[in-house]
Amino acid sequence: MMRIALAAVLAVTFGAFTAAQDKKDEKKTLEGTLSCTKCALSETKACGHALIVKEGDKKVTYYLVDKGGKEPYHGKCCTADVDGVKVTGKVVEKDKKQTIEEPKVEFPKK
Repeated sequence: MMRIALAAVLAVTFGAFTAAQDKKDEKKTLEGTLSCTKCALSETKACGHALIVKEGDKKVTYYLVDKGGKEPYHGKCCTADVDGVKVTGKVVEKDKKQTIEEPKVEFPKK
């Protein structure tokens, strides 16, 4: 009887862990304003990217984990912010900042 109870507890714990892991690894699409972290936001020494998203009454900044100024899309947002950009990737909190890992960036169609 004790073994069955232990097995049940382990199954529930493992199931909850697996569900949490799946949720963590799931990709999310966000839309907002793409900015250069150096030129527009003055937050970094080298060019990088941040997506500023309006969530309710506040703005949330998501930092893209990418090649920064070496990305092919960097020229579009380095000197001027671009609105309506969609970024899909894994949203993860690092160093108390929201980041987007493995970002796929889509600019609005003209």
